[in-house]
Amino acid sequence: MKSKHPTIADVARRAGVSVPTVSRVLTGAARVSPTKREAVENAIAELNYRPSAAARALVSRRSQVIAVIAGDTSRYGYAETIRGVELAARAEGYTVMITVVESADDDEVDRAITATLTHAIAGVVVLKFDPPGVAVVNRLPDDIPVVALSGVRDVSVPQAVLDETRAAEELTNFLLELGHETVHHVRVPPSRREDGRTTGWRRALRKAGAPIPAPFDATWEPVSGRQVAREIAADPTVTAVFCGNDEIAMGVMRGLADAGLRVPEDISVVGFDDHPLSEIWSPPLTTAHQDFAGMGRRGFQLLLDLLNGAGGKRFSSERPALVTRESAAAPSPERMRALEDARDELAAGA
Repeated sequence: MKSKHPTIADVARRAGVSVPTVSRVLTGAARVSPTKREAVENAIAELNYRPSAAARALVSRRSQVIAVIAGDTSRYGYAETIRGVELAARAEGYTVMITVVESADDDEVDRAITATLTHAIAGVVVLKFDPPGVAVVNRLPDDIPVVALSGVRDVSVPQAVLDETRAAEELTNFLLELGHETVHHVRVPPSRREDGRTTGWRRALRKAGAPIPAPFDATWEPVSGRQVAREIAADPTVTAVFCGNDEIAMGVMRGLADAGLRVPEDISVVGFDDHPLSEIWSPPLTTAHQDFAGMGRRGFQLLLDLLNGAGGKRFSSERPALVTRESAAAPSPERMRALEDARDELAAGA
């Protein structure tokens, strides 16, 4: 739920003056008596109101600048999404400024928002893929046009999404249809308690009546996938692994190779995103193609509609497409025998 931020009307009520008087104090457009100026300045301090250039631009509609706030601009999906926003904005005569929010801590979120709102902006696009992005959406002032971009729908603001849940469900079903009894999951850090990729994986297993193993946790760094692969390699019951993104999948594949296991002969591995390297990896990676740039374009269009006062559409969704390559196959007879041996040993121990 979005937090309530003070507005110029709140300042006017606290100072006991009119809204135009507050505006004149903020802009310096006309003289204001010292007594009224002091009352307005005290009210601004007491309410922690941000007298930003953005608010003035929203009234005049003169700003041609769009702000993008993102948690990490170096990741493939983030960079591609921002590129989509920038291309669409440029085509409409807007320029894009970018603010990075490094964590979900209140002070860091407030720093990022303040740094953004000191500029004359028309509106804000927030990449809501992680906790910092979620925190920004919840703390932005209500009088700023905002559109969120992510993989899970949030009805609190207009939003463009890539339907990760359905795509993850399809990817998991693909592995089950190859003959795998279940699918293990290496998840990336969620933006909330559980993200769409994990939800879709779990839903597919539940619908199929397949065992739902505990997921493995990775960070955003590909090397963490290599570390997780050590745990996977030590478990002879694992025949298929769905990774939260392609970089983690590549790390897992390298870690399995370190352990002397082959992909897909011993373990099938699939990723998510369709990173440019996934097609030339060895073996080429089965994944879900996410059109991040397209989502950025769709998100900007939603924001443009807000700025132009167009009613109607507040939500845009697209389903990532399954891309089948050589990293996934039916479980080999050798791996199935190893699975049966592991079960026999477990039964004997019981």
